[in-house]
Amino acid sequence: MRTMLVAGTLLLAAGSAQSAEPVMMSADWGPAACAAWNADPVLTRELAASDWIKNDKGRGFKVMQLYRKDCGDQPTVELRVALKGGKAMCVYGSAVQTAKLESGADYVMFAKTPRWEEMGSGEYGPMKAMSFGRLGFKGPKMEAMGNMGPFGNFLLLVGKVPADAESCPK
Repeated sequence: MRTMLVAGTLLLAAGSAQSAEPVMMSADWGPAACAAWNADPVLTRELAASDWIKNDKGRGFKVMQLYRKDCGDQPTVELRVALKGGKAMCVYGSAVQTAKLESGADYVMFAKTPRWEEMGSGEYGPMKAMSFGRLGFKGPKMEAMGNMGPFGNFLLLVGKVPADAESCPK
């Protein structure tokens, strides 16, 4: 009986460890964010139709780096988006690799964790977030403003990707 109890406890502990969510905006969170991007027709279709995706400075992809301001002041995850099959598809989501961003094409976004959670739940969109200083933003602002619908869907990704927001990315 005792052996079965110990074995059951070990199985539960192993199951919990395997189902642990990645830390929000960590390299481990990136692949799920990339998959969520690719599953969103507003992001994949509208950002291709508006030619947003074509402003890549000849590299073949755009870069978005994100971070949680209460966890530091440097990006902790990078997403790359490229034109694939006529759609704006996320082709990379993981650790930051792009050292030099193209200011006229790439983006850095940051906010405190509670603000990311509010935006991710749809409590408010990009205009309010930026107007009230809840979302820090570096990149081509006019380009972003011309794509507010997709930008709003991008912010919702944070709420769609399961994550541990209690600890900070390393």
